[in-house]
Amino acid sequence: MTDLDLLHFEQLKRDVQAQYLKEYTPSYDEISKWKGIDIIYFQEDLRKKAKGNISEKSFYTYFKSSPVLKLPRIDMLNLLSIYAGYDSWYDFKKNHLFAGELLTDEKDLSEDEAKELEKTISTALNLPKTEDQPKKIDFTSEENVDLQKNNTENQLIEQKQSLTEVSKTEEIKPLKKSYQKTAWIATASVFVILLGLLGFKDEIFQKTYTYHFTDADRNLGVQSDIEIKVIKENESPILYRIKPGEQFIYPTKDKTLKMEISSTVYEDLEVNRNLENAPEKETIELKPDDYKMALYYFSIKDINGENSEQLISQKRKQLENLISNSATITQVYDSDIYGLETLDKQDYITLVTTPTTSLKNLNVIEMKKDKGKIVSIKFKISNHENNK
Repeated sequence: MTDLDLLHFEQLKRDVQAQYLKEYTPSYDEISKWKGIDIIYFQEDLRKKAKGNISEKSFYTYFKSSPVLKLPRIDMLNLLSIYAGYDSWYDFKKNHLFAGELLTDEKDLSEDEAKELEKTISTALNLPKTEDQPKKIDFTSEENVDLQKNNTENQLIEQKQSLTEVSKTEEIKPLKKSYQKTAWIATASVFVILLGLLGFKDEIFQKTYTYHFTDADRNLGVQSDIEIKVIKENESPILYRIKPGEQFIYPTKDKTLKMEISSTVYEDLEVNRNLENAPEKETIELKPDDYKMALYYFSIKDINGENSEQLISQKRKQLENLISNSATITQVYDSDIYGLETLDKQDYITLVTTPTTSLKNLNVIEMKKDKGKIVSIKFKISNHENNK
């Protein structure tokens, strides 16, 4: 990557902005000021014209700050170049050369790579020839001063003494080995028992509790995701996400259990259990929250067909009645640069009544109501790059 590549990317961002402004009128002309519904409309147009997508996180990383310090991945560069009217990122750079810039084919070696290859070849050609030479081994024979000298008598005496010492040693060795073997077996047995207790102490002392969740009004299993926070004293909460129809299985050695249960369509519930006398299997009923269910339904309901305008108008009126005029509405982003954005009531209603593919991934994280009106909404639109 060169500094010129970063300058080219700034050029590409301006071309992308100009391309979008040909057909749309966002809240701001400058792309770095786009947010919320402007980004969603841009993603929709990018999917339609370039057959690809970039996530909100990438948008905030590369379009909210200028100049950027690093280039996006090549697939994102190619996607944005195609949207701006070029065949590829290479084609875009070729049509935006700076004075004195030489654009080489991407398949060619760079100057540094060529120098390194030349150095490697040169080194290989000048390697000194070395051969393994066999080592010369000198054999010398030991001199026998007197081959005829033979001390037979001395050999017999020494041999008898050796046999006596060996017999005594053999009597001591079996006893010593027997004691050592017994001690080793005993030590190993104790070690294995202790190791087993340490390795399986959790399984020995813990119990497993199973919880099944049902709809209190319909007497059926819940049909939406459930989030369970297990609260422990002096510890951070542990979050579990349970899919529709799944059971919550929780092994523990604790004597008490505190859970906070929440869902997009059910009322929040706090559960406290004394596990010393609690059943190992239990069914917990969740009461539907009419406001949550209505908001969730109206937010994700797909509006298409011949009567789409009439359905949109009906949907807007229903949301107008549900949401307080002073409601706090927050959108959460997967971005290190920009994490939260506040919308007013009308912006939110416009967002959820505009038929876009992004609404399929809308998730209401939290909702609060007061005196018959929704006063707080926190939501997120999950998005993944390269979704088509």
